[in-house]
Amino acid sequence: MTSLTAPKQTIILAPDEPHPLETRNEQGRSGFVLICEHAGRLMPRSLGTLGLGEEDLVRHIAWDIGARAVAVALSDMLDAPLFMQRYSRLVCDCNRRPDVPSFAPEVSEATQIPGNVALSEAARQARAEAIFWPFHDAVTAFLDRRQAEGRPTVLATIHTFTPVFLGVQRPWEIGVLYNRDREFAPAVARWLQETTDHTVGINEPYKVSDDTDYAIPVHGEKRGLPCVEFEIRNDLITGETAGYWAKLLATVLTACAPAR
Repeated sequence: MTSLTAPKQTIILAPDEPHPLETRNEQGRSGFVLICEHAGRLMPRSLGTLGLGEEDLVRHIAWDIGARAVAVALSDMLDAPLFMQRYSRLVCDCNRRPDVPSFAPEVSEATQIPGNVALSEAARQARAEAIFWPFHDAVTAFLDRRQAEGRPTVLATIHTFTPVFLGVQRPWEIGVLYNRDREFAPAVARWLQETTDHTVGINEPYKVSDDTDYAIPVHGEKRGLPCVEFEIRNDLITGETAGYWAKLLATVLTACAPAR
């Protein structure tokens, strides 16, 4: 009988497979630094499709649809360094700590992920060592260099969400998520509410916490950086509208960034 769990192995990525990290404008002069943890949906050959069909691997459960297009356009508009992660969050969610269950979810939305059922600690660790840590170590090293150079930094992460979740319609068009940052991120939310006609969710449809997020708590809050997480409803992002959302984010980030 074929096992539905991940193969018992320590090598996740072959030498010829893409590195988890994709960067853009790494030498950008902007004070903003951008992160897009769910930019891609690549699957390591060693893990196959985790027991899923192609119809599931193109869904939001596998990646943040439209997030990469918005993040790339925003990076270019701001001349901001951008760090993107290429592999599917079903392999390992690079916006979760490796020790929480949702790092390699057995169920995403209502879909069981066969290749993640009953993963051993060694298998989880192998995924973290292959994908999670190379991505976040690069971000850490980059932010360390900026700090050593005395360069001010404002951190923003780019995500998208589905218009319907478990049968419930979501009314928000854009969400502004934050936790410990009580100045910059709330100012961003107020600007969007007061300046646009969009339905703005404040900590909707998700909330930032140490268990449900990684980039904002670790790269932003622990460093004391102004930081914010954006969530854009993915049915509102097309090839033509990605630029609109990028321009909107560039405008609000610039308007609300702390004076230096």
